[in-house]
Amino acid sequence: MGKVIAIANQKGGVGKTTTAINLSAALGKFGKRVLLLDMDPQGNAGNGLGIDPSGCERTILHVLRGEASPKEATLPTVFSQLDVIPSNLTLASLEASLFQHPVEAPFALLANALKETKKLYDYIIIDCPPSLGLLSLNALAFSDSVLIPVQCEYFAMEAVAAILSTINQVQKSYNPTLKIEGFLLTMYDNRTQLGTEIAAEVRRLFKENTFLVSIPRNQSVAESQARQQPVTTFRPTSSGAQAYFSLAREVLDHER
Repeated sequence: MGKVIAIANQKGGVGKTTTAINLSAALGKFGKRVLLLDMDPQGNAGNGLGIDPSGCERTILHVLRGEASPKEATLPTVFSQLDVIPSNLTLASLEASLFQHPVEAPFALLANALKETKKLYDYIIIDCPPSLGLLSLNALAFSDSVLIPVQCEYFAMEAVAAILSTINQVQKSYNPTLKIEGFLLTMYDNRTQLGTEIAAEVRRLFKENTFLVSIPRNQSVAESQARQQPVTTFRPTSSGAQAYFSLAREVLDHER
């Protein structure tokens, strides 16, 4: 069975999608079979791999509604060992449709739909939306662990408190075996006092659960997004790419 890692933080702009794309691509480069699952209606995870989400006939919404199998919604990418189930703006309609037509165990839709898919991949990486609603709760209920990007800025610790509260709720109600894969410091700039203070605070509070690597602010990461490819492929020797390769190694080390 593959390992499912949700990348979650209800705060937007902290690097969730960038991390989902580049961690998935780096794990693929290391020979692991990876499925990137986009649970964000913005559809940026698929877009970042060169897939136009608006043109997809089947998305994760169709899977959650039982209108398509995971295999039918899975698209190959040009990147090593990496597939994707895309999403688009129609995914935002799921909560309203469930309100009109209630189903049993709405927070288990994803787990029930993809339980067999876990057997086909070494890793399933889930890009969660910047909220802690139905979509994120489905992702956390299905996941083995959650990776929490923490942007090195002023409101970082408030966001950490909120996601930890949600993880605790999910552990009690839906997924008692859910673990924290780690806190990942993102957009880190050691030249700023605030950045170093936030990094030090996160490492002090969550020493055992904070990744050794930090993701730096790096122009190559932004350029790779514009080119719709992972920075690990676009410019593999850049500091951003090397940081994501290091993150993938740490994730792999957690399995040993």
